[in-house]
Amino acid sequence: MTTARLPLFPLNAVLFPGLVLPLNVFEERYRAMMRELLKTDEDEPRRFAVVAIRDGRETARTGSGMPDAMTLPAERGPADGFGPDPVQTFHRVGCIADAAKIRERSDGSFEVLATGTSRVRLLSVDASGPYLIAELEELEEDPGEEAQALTEGVLRAFRSYQKRLAGASERSLTTGADLPDEPSVVSYLVAAAATLDVPARQRLLQAPDTATRLREELTILRSETAVIRHLPSLPAVDLTLAPTHPN
Repeated sequence: MTTARLPLFPLNAVLFPGLVLPLNVFEERYRAMMRELLKTDEDEPRRFAVVAIRDGRETARTGSGMPDAMTLPAERGPADGFGPDPVQTFHRVGCIADAAKIRERSDGSFEVLATGTSRVRLLSVDASGPYLIAELEELEEDPGEEAQALTEGVLRAFRSYQKRLAGASERSLTTGADLPDEPSVVSYLVAAAATLDVPARQRLLQAPDTATRLREELTILRSETAVIRHLPSLPAVDLTLAPTHPN
């Protein structure tokens, strides 16, 4: 079992391998994390772990837009808002992120652009320092026996789903040439691109193998496409989500 200790960044979102994660970092505990990551040579990966917060478990203030500096506390402990045992507040499967860009602003906050690299299992959380540190077990991505055969069906279902979301405007669709065909990559892309809530995305992230994830996605895509077909309009779920994750 390969384990690692990395800074931990809890979010009300799920990060998948290969997907880009923009962050607006303003809380001191996460500023401290970014200052430490900046000490790593630019030629080396600046890694931290991202885990999703369980529904109903977070007590920290969160928001979908930019923070109001007048209402935020000046400083918070590393585990503030996550209960007496932080590990119980987080989903146990997350993703390592590599921060390709960390830019400090004049007010001390940070603009971060990271990319998910690999799945990890959360083993424990250390809250003794200025920010959370996680002990993690790296998870291999087992393709499963049916992964390659399922991929084509998922891509077809995904294109149909996109078409329904786009109002049957063919010009707005992603072309087949733009979509990958490697099973694990397809499974992560679809999980991130579909209109799903955090629990549904989390279930896909922690699927035991690629084939299981693809199989579940095929069911979801067919079901959602059928629902969309009978709706006169779609709920504007994305209006409540920020393009970046404020922290």
